[in-house]
Amino acid sequence: MHESLKVAWRAIDDVRPYEGNPRIIPETAVAKVAASIREFGWRQPIVIDPDGVIVAGHTRYRAALSLGLKRVPVHVAEGMTPTQLRAFRLADNRTHDETRWNPDALDMELAGLAGDFDLSLAGFDPIELPSGGIDITPIAESEVKPLDARDRVSCPNCGHEFEP
Repeated sequence: MHESLKVAWRAIDDVRPYEGNPRIIPETAVAKVAASIREFGWRQPIVIDPDGVIVAGHTRYRAALSLGLKRVPVHVAEGMTPTQLRAFRLADNRTHDETRWNPDALDMELAGLAGDFDLSLAGFDPIELPSGGIDITPIAESEVKPLDARDRVSCPNCGHEFEP
């Protein structure tokens, strides 16, 4: 295992996207990453091969472009074969798909930020939050209809009322 992780700043014009990138990157993702970089700064470099082609970090690269940045932090993946670089490109994008959220822990983390922090800066849209961004007011049990209850409906043509 290689134990040193060197990060350097490089002109964004010297970094190029990998033309075969199999990930589709929506503008919403770019905007979220740009907001994160603006709020927190760079905490993860773009990984490039020795020729300056992106191995990991296409969304970070596009976010930097959208912010008009001239320089970006990079880690050059040296000592890897072309096959290893290709495999790492896939692994970097695929391995996070194996994880999922622990809803209870996520709720606690979000609750710890609520009120003091714009949760969109953590990458969440209002609809993804526990309340879905909607003010939900509980109703009295007496107002809840049984699931098998049927409402009377009327025919729009003749006005006849019936219960389906």
